[in-house]
Amino acid sequence: MSEGTKIDFQVEVNSYLYGTRFMSYLAYKFSPDSLIAWIARTDGSRAYYARQFRQVYGMPLEDAWRDWIAWEKEFQAKNLERIRAFPTTPYRDLSALPMGSVSRAYLDADAGKIYVAFNYPGVVAHVGAISLADGSIERIVDVRGPVIYSVTSLAWDPGSRTLFYTTDNNAYRDLCSVDPSTHASKTLLKDARIGDLAFDAADRSVWGIRHFNGIATLVRVPYPYHEWKPIHSWPYGEVAYGLDVSPDGRLLSAAVGGANGRHELRVMRIESLEAGDPTPVATFDFGVALPLNFVFSPDRRYLYGSSYFTGVSNIFRYDLLTGRKEALTNAETGFFRPIPAGGDSLLVFRYTGEGFVPSKVEVKPLEDVNAITFLGQQVAEKYPVLDTWKAGSPAQVPLESLVGRKEPYRIGRSLELESLYPVALGYKDTAAVGMRFNLSDPLSLNRSSLTASYTPGQSLPPDERLHLQIRYRRYDWRASASLNPADFYDLFGPTKVGLKGYSVSAGYERALLYEEPRRMVLGVDATLWGNLDRVPGEQNVSAPTDTLLETRARLAYSDVRSSLGHVDDEKGYRWEVVAAGRRAGGKTIPSLAAGWDLGLALPLRHSSVWLRTGAGGAGGDREDPFANFYFGGFGNNRVDHGEVRRYRGLQGFPGIPIDDLGGTTFVRTTLEWNLPPLRFRSAGTPGCYLTWARSSLFAGAIAANPETAGPRRTVKDVGAQTDLRLTVLSRVDVTLSLGYAVALEAGRASRNEFMFSLNLLHGP
Repeated sequence: MSEGTKIDFQVEVNSYLYGTRFMSYLAYKFSPDSLIAWIARTDGSRAYYARQFRQVYGMPLEDAWRDWIAWEKEFQAKNLERIRAFPTTPYRDLSALPMGSVSRAYLDADAGKIYVAFNYPGVVAHVGAISLADGSIERIVDVRGPVIYSVTSLAWDPGSRTLFYTTDNNAYRDLCSVDPSTHASKTLLKDARIGDLAFDAADRSVWGIRHFNGIATLVRVPYPYHEWKPIHSWPYGEVAYGLDVSPDGRLLSAAVGGANGRHELRVMRIESLEAGDPTPVATFDFGVALPLNFVFSPDRRYLYGSSYFTGVSNIFRYDLLTGRKEALTNAETGFFRPIPAGGDSLLVFRYTGEGFVPSKVEVKPLEDVNAITFLGQQVAEKYPVLDTWKAGSPAQVPLESLVGRKEPYRIGRSLELESLYPVALGYKDTAAVGMRFNLSDPLSLNRSSLTASYTPGQSLPPDERLHLQIRYRRYDWRASASLNPADFYDLFGPTKVGLKGYSVSAGYERALLYEEPRRMVLGVDATLWGNLDRVPGEQNVSAPTDTLLETRARLAYSDVRSSLGHVDDEKGYRWEVVAAGRRAGGKTIPSLAAGWDLGLALPLRHSSVWLRTGAGGAGGDREDPFANFYFGGFGNNRVDHGEVRRYRGLQGFPGIPIDDLGGTTFVRTTLEWNLPPLRFRSAGTPGCYLTWARSSLFAGAIAANPETAGPRRTVKDVGAQTDLRLTVLSRVDVTLSLGYAVALEAGRASRNEFMFSLNLLHGP
């Protein structure tokens, strides 16, 4: 599954699909009780799931998985035989490429195109057009915040040639429009929470379903789409979906699911709906089978859609005049999202393992279609006791008696000891031992920690042997105090953050914009250092004075996007601006630095090119270390945490030593190519396996003090970094990084750097 959850358009959902199917197989072959014995934590059970599996089933988990795969193929072969007992529906694919997940689609016969949204590995989700002539795909506009299966809610106005779509689909949903000819898009309604769009050609209004506080409300967005109006709200527990409006604007169809698991397809008069009467003029009961994507025929007589009546998604037609239901297809893998294409043909999307393929089928009512066999049904029939394994009603849970105590929630008083454990820390070139105490409130809104350690022996002066660090963090505010702070990762080097002296700091951070993937964050900090011997943050630069007051403000924005199965950012841009002021030795030193990254996705799957730039300047004397910016090195420790590719930061510059290059002003640029990742299907054991490997090539240049010939230094570098991602115990990701770079500078011999790093708490 390490490869299958990344290269497949269903990504991590495959873990659920395969996992639940495997468990059903175990219950069917061995018994439900054996399955419970495997997953339950009881006296005598093994801590590791694979060992517990062997204890219960008497075989390795890998052997049982292989047995299940062989059994599953036989099971599905029998299902295919049942389907083929009657002629299967012929189809003609309109494109040779599977397209991952797709939205509702629309036919533009005049342009010879199908408009639809796509979401598949290697390509950022977008609204596009499929050519009916050659099956080629035209990108129209990216979809911000797609959902995995339906991508976005899409509607089409053929009169004005406008596509309506939704963004931010996993949050508050914005309603947008785009011209498919010019690709010009605009936002119509912000945070509207409206989806399941349908267009009414009679008055150019857009209909949709708005979800808020558990209530589904039918809404109408009249032209020019500046506001929405509620039409009807269904009771709590009922959800409407799959809207469509008849071509004459008189009827609206919607599927409605209830809390009991049953679903109906309802047809309502729009005039009655607007008058407050949602009584349907036609109702089709689907039971527990879902009615999906039902749309009106051009003459308004039929509704075409798909359902799992037979266990396979087939296309059905409802005659609104006679109430007759007809099966139109007998599919092996499933047909979805039908579009009347004129005459006796339908455009459909055929399911494949790599995604949906647009196809064309003939409209031909069928007399007989076989239902497939359901594994879950077979398990229930084999073990009738499962009928008694039902969860009780939540209404019967005595919630009041479960309350331990009732009192006002006061953050300060609610801080409690969360954990404590011994620690080993690094300080300069020595090791310290001590304890760490973590505190938090029950909601984790506030967290605090105290770390106290001591360096034994005579390797340090007496005033540097004690190390204290106190940290407090709320969701927005933070504060800390330290004395000779030490750090675990300083034990491994070469980057070290331990610092002699004391410090007191306070900071504030606020998200000015949070609409994934767009973010803008403002952070402000103030820190007072004393008894310093080095410049804070620069491990190889001596401090000219032992006291420093620094204030810093950082404004950062990012809008970077990636496709399904990504291992890195694949397109977009980000920037940051850092303004700081330092007060030391009676002098005030202002500084300003900025960085800007721009990335473009390449035709190669999950490959991109990035241009990373930066510049900065300080107002102090060049001889004052507090007035200089310093650069050098990959920045990774041999054992590390956090960001894996630190060379992308403003201070990283592989090939030269840490802090080797300094200047009061600087300009830098790096060109980076992220190569397509390598996936591993089966490399390791269930307890530790390789997931992927990614590599990047980069070339950069930096100029320190570029405005003055004397102190100017210009350094260039070329290098590469490869990251190997390992998954340990199914949940912990570990990254092993290898890097190499060569630096070139006029008048000096070339220098090189090799980097090895094991990242335990990985960053991106």
